[in-house]
Amino acid sequence: MLAVSGNRRLKAARDRMASAAREYAALGWPSFPGAHPPNAADRKGGDRACSCDRIGCPDPGAHPVSAAWAHQASVDTAVIDRWWAERPQANIILPTGRVFDVFDVPAAAGTLALDRISREDLPVGPVASVGGDRSLFFVATRGAPVDEDEWWSCQLDCSPEDVAETPGMRWHCRDSYVVAPPSVLPSGREVGWLRPPSSDPLPDPLRLLEVLSDSCDAAG
Repeated sequence: MLAVSGNRRLKAARDRMASAAREYAALGWPSFPGAHPPNAADRKGGDRACSCDRIGCPDPGAHPVSAAWAHQASVDTAVIDRWWAERPQANIILPTGRVFDVFDVPAAAGTLALDRISREDLPVGPVASVGGDRSLFFVATRGAPVDEDEWWSCQLDCSPEDVAETPGMRWHCRDSYVVAPPSVLPSGREVGWLRPPSSDPLPDPLRLLEVLSDSCDAAG
């Protein structure tokens, strides 16, 4: 009976994640399987917070399962279904710098920014909450030009390796990624949409940069 119940939970998790990844694919958003919090059986009496084998994982449940994520992320629904059939509990990773960039700010700053955006009727795209701790603002991407001379860098640019070192505002662009709804965090909380994606054009990042920067300063 317990085995049947466990299988049902795994199937529900797989179906939920795969369905969300297929919805992202329909928007043209590539995805890739991510690590996830280990279940009780996987912990084996330990205190691991992540399904990966890395001791002291710096970003538990919020990183890709493979270093090949940048090349393998896909919008192919057959591939997506296979991935989540193989890893039913895998979280969802969305590469940035392709279809969109993401401004990543503390939750308090995100709340202030959304209030100002509403008052001033400013353009805003999808917004996600990462367990109530961070807010993710999806904006149009600066892209990844073939000619490096056309790329303009910013001190806010964030790579996956330095996420923990930048607690304020982060700008996820090329070579970075975010963990996407409905991914589950080690705390048991989820990544969820405050403003879900739609087919509307994404806002220009520079239109929101000042608002988010001011909100980060105000939130302290």
